[in-house]
Amino acid sequence: MESYLFPFDSLICMLLGISFTVWFTLLLVFIIVPAIFGVSFGIRRLYMKSLIKLFEWATLRMDNGETLKRIIAKEPVSLEQEIQDMRRGGAEPEFDMSDIFYFCRRGVESIVDDEVTKRFTAEELESWNLLTRSNYNFHHISTRLTALWGVGVLIRYGFLLPLRVTLAFTGVGLLVVLTSIVGLFPNGRMKNYLSDKVHLMCYRICVRALTAIITYHDSENKPKNGGICVANHTSPIDVIILASDGCYAMVGQVHGGLMGVIQRAMVKACPHIWFERSEVKDRHLVAKRLSDHVADKSKLPILIFPEGTCINNTSVMMFKKGSFEIGCTVYPVAIKYDPRFGDAFWNSSKFGMVNYLLHMMSSWAIVCSVWYLPPMSRMEGEDAVQFANRVKAAIARKGGLADLLWDGGLKRGKVKEVFKEEQQKLYSKVLVGSSEDGSSS
Repeated sequence: MESYLFPFDSLICMLLGISFTVWFTLLLVFIIVPAIFGVSFGIRRLYMKSLIKLFEWATLRMDNGETLKRIIAKEPVSLEQEIQDMRRGGAEPEFDMSDIFYFCRRGVESIVDDEVTKRFTAEELESWNLLTRSNYNFHHISTRLTALWGVGVLIRYGFLLPLRVTLAFTGVGLLVVLTSIVGLFPNGRMKNYLSDKVHLMCYRICVRALTAIITYHDSENKPKNGGICVANHTSPIDVIILASDGCYAMVGQVHGGLMGVIQRAMVKACPHIWFERSEVKDRHLVAKRLSDHVADKSKLPILIFPEGTCINNTSVMMFKKGSFEIGCTVYPVAIKYDPRFGDAFWNSSKFGMVNYLLHMMSSWAIVCSVWYLPPMSRMEGEDAVQFANRVKAAIARKGGLADLLWDGGLKRGKVKEVFKEEQQKLYSKVLVGSSEDGSSS
């Protein structure tokens, strides 16, 4: 009986061996080798165009129902004007009980439709991208469309996910091994050249692990040595998106585990800037390390995300001023993702890194555009906050994002007292404004 089954077992082993050989050959020929040389066969672009046609067809098959309307329609009106309208007789320089309703209404508006909270939820789509069954904007889905969604699940989890996981492990593994080898070379041109090639190759493999389709604009403005590259922040993969088109010195906190292994390997080949947990809050130490780095024109430009947290691809929030106090050239970069193919936003308060990566690797693709803006320098008489706001406004304008003044840290913290005091000052001006005008005249 055993001798009868032996040829059958040998056949299974042979078929498995052939399957693995074909699998890795396809990976090597169509993905890894093109990533090494920085070329593309256009397969991902063709894949993206096919998905767009599929989504358009699916949208036509769906009953959109009623168009959603905003609950609150806000118009930019001053506090004084609103109080005058509520009093229906002009704002007298004294307290009126009806003034309370203004603050009550604004409070309810902020709870229902504030500018901060909705920046940390997934961006809403106008059409269904066949990625979830929980889109409540669409109630009536045809049997044919449901079957298509099921086929999509099989493709994404049965083919794309294993392929992407294999590529991700390949890219990260090569990054650790090759940067460790490059780190053995003496400092000099050869080491810098090899380090650049290794980083670009490994990041491009990781980009293909996400089926990322990236369009770079205005490459003549790419960051140069001796400067700082600042960009809006949507996802941890922002680093991979930018680093697959140019080399940067990374800034971050020292980690343990796998991330720590990667950090230690990378710093052997290239002078990245890693801070211990106790050093992160020391602003002077951080500023000195950054200043020393940009002062050496042989070192790569530093990549920083001044928002300090991920925003949902609809806006740019307050830039921390630390990166703009150094006094070097700043290279702004705007990144905008196309949410139709996959949601790149990482809500760190809701999803862990593993769940987030699984979500990313099981999406259709990651499609984004990157704009390199002209370099900017601090103008005479301009402080760091004003410079940061000017850079932020330029990034928001180029990427088609909303320019907001709020601190992204508000998603985890309480409202600062300074914002409450600002409203109190505005109201006090309404109460005492007339008397001050009379005394000054």
